[in-house]
Amino acid sequence: MFNHLIICKWSDAGHTIQSRFFHEASSLTIGKILFTGGDGYDTCATTEFYYPSTGKWTAGTNMKDCRWYHTSTLLKNGNVLIAAGYIDDPEYDKNVTYVLKGAELFNSTTGSWTRTGSLNYERHSHTASILSNGKVLVVGGAACGFLNSAELYDPSTGNWSITNSMNWTRAWHTATTLNNGKILVTGGMSDGVLALKTVELYDPLTEKWKNVSSMIYSRRGHTATLLTNGKVLVIGGEDDTDYSLSSAELFDPSTETWTMTGSMINERAKHTASLLKNGNVLVAGGGTGGGVFPGMGPVNTSGIYDPSTGRWTSTNNMHYTRTWHTASVLENGNVLVVGGNEDDDTSAYTPELYNSSTNTYVRIKDGYERN
Repeated sequence: MFNHLIICKWSDAGHTIQSRFFHEASSLTIGKILFTGGDGYDTCATTEFYYPSTGKWTAGTNMKDCRWYHTSTLLKNGNVLIAAGYIDDPEYDKNVTYVLKGAELFNSTTGSWTRTGSLNYERHSHTASILSNGKVLVVGGAACGFLNSAELYDPSTGNWSITNSMNWTRAWHTATTLNNGKILVTGGMSDGVLALKTVELYDPLTEKWKNVSSMIYSRRGHTATLLTNGKVLVIGGEDDTDYSLSSAELFDPSTETWTMTGSMINERAKHTASLLKNGNVLVAGGGTGGGVFPGMGPVNTSGIYDPSTGRWTSTNNMHYTRTWHTASVLENGNVLVVGGNEDDDTSAYTPELYNSSTNTYVRIKDGYERN
C-alpha cells in the first residue's frame, strides 16, 4: 500500500491550512518554507508553504505517501528529500502501524513530488544529515525495534547504500553536523534503555563510527545545536527515569569532551532550539512530566541561552502551549514556530512569530490562500 531575558515577544503569524504535529519543516532557497506531513490521516500527506515576505500560507501538492516521524532534508540542488516515517491507517485497521522505507523528492522549481529510491530499512524517528559531498546520511530510528543501521542517499543516482552501523541502537536521538564535517550523534532511546548518554562520531571520509565521551546526563527528546564557536549545545530532554530535564551541556569537538553549562529556567523535552543571528539560542515550548511519547504536558515557556555567559534568560511566553512542533529561523532573524501538540492533545493550527530585533508584538496579517 505504501512505498517503501531579553524581553522578547511573540506575534500571531496567521493560521496554517492544516493542523499538524510530528511534521517537518524545510527552509527552501527560493524564499519560502515547506511543511510536510504530520499526525492524522487527513493531514499526513499534505504540504503547505509559508512566505515570510507576505505572511501568507498556500497549500502545496500532496506527497505520494502519508507520513509522520519522517525527515525532510534540503539538498544542495535546492530540492527536498523526504525519507521514511510511519502512519496508522484507519481505513483498514486503526491498531496497525505501517513503518515506511519509501522516499520522495520535492522539486522546488516545479512544485511537484516524485518517488526516489527506497531506503534499505523501514524506519521512523531517525535523523538525516546533509554531508559536504551532497549525500544524505540517515541514522537509527525504530521499526519493530530500535535500529543502529545507517545508510547514504546519493542525489545524483537516487539510490541508497548501506554504510557502517552505529555502535548503539537509538531513536529520538540528535545528529549534528560539526564544522569539520563529522556527524555527532547523541542520546536517544534504545532497547531496554529509556534514555542513552552515549555519543558517537561518524566520519564521512572513512564511513566509520567512533565512540566519544558520553554526555553527563542521559537524554531522549532533547536538542543539539551547533554554536558559532563550533561547540554543540545539548538541551533538556527526558532522562532514564522518564522525567524531563532543565540541564544543558556543551560538547567541544577539539577535545571530544562534555562540560556542564547553565540550566534552563524550565525543564522541557521535545522542544525546539534555534540558533539566532546574534549567536544566541532560542528554546521554545516542549513538554514536562513523565513520558515524552507523545502527549506529555505541553508548555508555552521560552528562553534564550547566551554562549558568551553560559546563562539563560526568559522571554515572554508563547500564546499557545505546544510540543512536537517546528521552529524555522527566517532571513530577517525572526523565528516561525508551527504546529505541535496542545494541552487538549489536539494539534495547533496557529503559528507564532518570535521577533528577535524589536522585542515587540507585531501582528502579522491573518489569512491564507489555497492553490
